[in-house]
Amino acid sequence: MTTLEIKQAVKRYPNGALAVKGVDVTVEDGELVVFVGPSGCGKSTLLRMVAGLESVTEGEIVLDGRLVNEVEPANRNIAMVFQNYALYPHMSVYKNLAYGLKNRGTPKAEIDAKVREAAKLLQIGDFLERKPSQLSGGQRQRVAMGRAIVRDPAIFLFDEPLSNLDAKLRNQMRLEIKRLQRRLGTAAIYVTHDQVEAMTLADRIVVLNNGEIEQIGTPAQVYGAPASTFVASFIGAPPMNLLKAQTGDGAIVIGESRIEAPVRANGPVTLGIRPERAHLANGSGGADGPPMKVDTVEELGAVRLIHGSVGGQHFTANQSADEPIPGDQVRLRLQADDLHLFDHGTGRRL
Repeated sequence: MTTLEIKQAVKRYPNGALAVKGVDVTVEDGELVVFVGPSGCGKSTLLRMVAGLESVTEGEIVLDGRLVNEVEPANRNIAMVFQNYALYPHMSVYKNLAYGLKNRGTPKAEIDAKVREAAKLLQIGDFLERKPSQLSGGQRQRVAMGRAIVRDPAIFLFDEPLSNLDAKLRNQMRLEIKRLQRRLGTAAIYVTHDQVEAMTLADRIVVLNNGEIEQIGTPAQVYGAPASTFVASFIGAPPMNLLKAQTGDGAIVIGESRIEAPVRANGPVTLGIRPERAHLANGSGGADGPPMKVDTVEELGAVRLIHGSVGGQHFTANQSADEPIPGDQVRLRLQADDLHLFDHGTGRRL
């Protein structure tokens, strides 16, 4: 069953600026879809269009089979969790959770049951009489999620809900959101600029750039077969290496080095290599790949990042910490299956 259909959605502001340019996205029942992209790419605008907080210039927003373009936000059967929690500071946690249900005329006994069930689920039962100012950031975020849960919506909308938390708490809350969404079985859209959040949370990722969709796919698809150089450079930490290269006669040429590969393209291309797929051989021998000049070594504990250049172009390789630290010059061992080719002009995958 389809929960949400965004059909050729366009958002044009009065000054003519286009924030969203003909976006098509479908969210299935129980699915968690993450909108990810850099600041200004249109992801939050698109979420606000679904919520009814931004008008739709063109296209359709269909929720549970009903066109909701002109429907007020309160009548869309959505629940939104904001970046800044949006809690009422003068109300207790209990009253914050109950407020929306009370406004809808829900019977008092039903309100109490839903509030206490959500509080138990989120482990905030001991805080029901406290004010938001008496809670930590993580506890406030749980209250904000609890307020969404009690509404029993058709879809949850998360607008960068973890950006105000420190790194450790952000990791913990990310796992809690994932478990919670799986347990409830409710569809959700999650907006973030953090590609780690996108990769770990999503059933499917929608990568947005400049108001348009670059790629839709599972985390494995987006990471393993990026549709463009933008996706390749945005998804992955560190990002994919992108090198100017030439193809022809069944080979890829980088500078003075030739890599035999079954390529059909002829002419200039952009060659992509994930850092963890760029294996090193110390010294000048032991591999027939292109040479890499090493500039800096970055120790990260279990792994280290080797930064340098290949054919005069910046390059990063990932190495296990138990391997010998390379010298100033290494050669790369590259497998044809690990290479990605992109059109030199458009940046689209070949």
